[in-house]
Amino acid sequence: MRLLVRERVFGIGDDYWIEDADGRKLFLVDGKAMRLRDTFELKDTDGRVLVEIRQKMISLRDTMLIERDGDELAKVKRKRLSLLRNHYRVTLVDGTELDVSGKILDREFAIDYDGELLAQISRRWLTVRDTYGVDIVREDADVPLLLAVAVCVIVLADKENGED
Repeated sequence: MRLLVRERVFGIGDDYWIEDADGRKLFLVDGKAMRLRDTFELKDTDGRVLVEIRQKMISLRDTMLIERDGDELAKVKRKRLSLLRNHYRVTLVDGTELDVSGKILDREFAIDYDGELLAQISRRWLTVRDTYGVDIVREDADVPLLLAVAVCVIVLADKENGED
């Protein structure tokens, strides 16, 4: 499944659609302005909240939380020792860990589990300026979770780079 995301997407308070390759709107990212911490909701086309994404208020390293139906689903934070590339760890509540690595600021990175590619994020496929693709590789993947992970690592990398 290949999805298209407009670059301005991750501004707080901005609402934007994630579309399929044919331009059909599939998911709405609803940025919540006027909050003490970064907060987003990922909604389906009927307006149902699929996952909520928020910055953890108190932590030594910036951490984003992903929740589903009010329950924590995952934590996303930068790995401690990642010298050459951006490297993030996603820890699901069941203890499963996903690995996110690549050039996050360039929107060229991958999400994998135990060496298996789950999703590839890239600008290379597209000619439209300020747009990148999210290619969900596995058919049985939790698409809202993988989209939320992409949102989290981009927000964290942009903050670390001084972009708000």
